[in-house]
Formats: sequence, C-alpha cells, structure tokens
Amino acid sequence: METLTTTKDQILSAYEFRHATKEFDSHKKISDSDFDFILETGRLSPSSFGFEPWKFVVVQSNAMREKLLPYSWGAQKQLPTASHFVLILSRLPEDMVASSDYIKSMMENVQQLPAEVIQGREKVYDAFLKSDFGLEENKRALFEWGCRQTYIALGNMMTAAAQIGIDSCPIEGFNKQEIERILSEEGIMDAEHFGISCMVAFGYRLNEPRGKTRRSVDQVIEWV
Repeated sequence: METLTTTKDQILSAYEFRHATKEFDSHKKISDSDFDFILETGRLSPSSFGFEPWKFVVVQSNAMREKLLPYSWGAQKQLPTASHFVLILSRLPEDMVASSDYIKSMMENVQQLPAEVIQGREKVYDAFLKSDFGLEENKRALFEWGCRQTYIALGNMMTAAAQIGIDSCPIEGFNKQEIERILSEEGIMDAEHFGISCMVAFGYRLNEPRGKTRRSVDQVIEWV
C-alpha cells in the first residue's frame, strides 16, 4: 500500500484557501495534467450503491459558453473568465429505478457482480427507493437524489483543485429548463437520460477574497 504523505495541516490549508471565486484571471490556464487530475477525483468519488449517476461535460468552447451565459445568472463572471467550466449532469428517474437497463448494466458490466448477487442487490435497492427513502413515486425527488450524489463528486473536485492551488466556484444560479434545452439542441445532453444538476468553474483567482467566515465548532457539532 502506498504511503499517503499529505499532512492534516496541508489538507486544512487547502480548505482555507478554497473560496467561491467570482472572477478568474482569464490569462491563466490550468494544465491538461492538472485538470485530468481534478476530473479523476470526480470519477473516483463515491455514490449511493456505487451507481455513479453523473456525467461531467467540460465546456471549453467560447461559442457554447456564450449560449449558456444569458441563462446562467450565477455565472456571469465565471463563464467568460474560467480556465475550465464543467456542467455536472445527473441521470433521470427512468435510469435510476432498480429495473432500468442502466442499473442492470452498472451491476453487470461495471461492478461485475455475480448473477445471484445482482438479484439480491436489485431487491435491496428497489426496497430502498420504494420504502426506505420513498423516492420512486416522486420523480422530482428521485432526480434530486441523483443530484445529491453528483454533489459528492463536485465537492471532491473542488477540494482536490484547492490542494494543488487551483480555484473553483460551484454554481446553481441558472435556468434549468433553458440550459437543458440548449444542451439538447446542441446534441450535448441526451434529454431522455440526463438533466443538469449543477455547474462548477475552475481557474485562478483574479482578486484575493476576504477572510473565510464560518460558524464556530460548538455551533455546528454535537456529540451524543
């Protein structure tokens, strides 16, 4: 097993460094190797049942960014200036039910589970959706549950970026319907299988942020 040499202080320093960067230095670009590293931390992220409901669309085309801009009120400065801009998509409910071709393919081809294990796992997952979390009858809730998985990957990518000195900004400020329309019309997103979960911009800060503010430990942690 490889020895992990990153110290606690280095990790906390990355969390202190990270902030929601509103405007990036458009003259500074992230190297291919660094951005591949960031994407890999997203790909390797955990998800409920390991079903990976996400897809990462890296938008480097200036023309495409301009099309997204009118409907992305929370990314007015980030879209034009970010080195890399990512749209995180989430699977639609039809793909996330236990009987879907996607879930079956994940268990058979990605997780490579034996047939008897798949049968049992499918029953457990089906009960989880129908009874434990009560998601299956509410399509919006099931989609949002998939989106919650994508936020794990989002957080990991932003933290990984901060650890190598790269800034980021998570973005929810957009018109979901219009962004999905554009992505569908451009052939970027299959609207029968995906919807947009969130956006995230990466690059190098143009201005230094104010100091980080957070509630105290006593206000956010309770030991029982």
